[in-house]
Amino acid sequence: MDIPTSKDPLEGKTLEMLLNELVAEYGWQELGQIIRVNCFNENPSIKSSLTFLRRTPWARSKVERLYLKTLRRKKREQKKTI
Repeated sequence: MDIPTSKDPLEGKTLEMLLNELVAEYGWQELGQIIRVNCFNENPSIKSSLTFLRRTPWARSKVERLYLKTLRRKKREQKKTI
């Protein structure tokens, strides 16, 4: 039996997972420079950022796009090392 799989890299990922991965990759300071929102620049925390991002669709969209861009970059780098 074939199990359908989605090609959407965001499927099954929560906003908190995305944010944690981006903070681990870039850190708060660089993340705040890439996506200019106060929740990343002034006293940043996962909790306050999640609250803001859940209420602000344009900011959430920027976070999702950065996550996808980061995944593509990592895949390219991985292919170069193989």
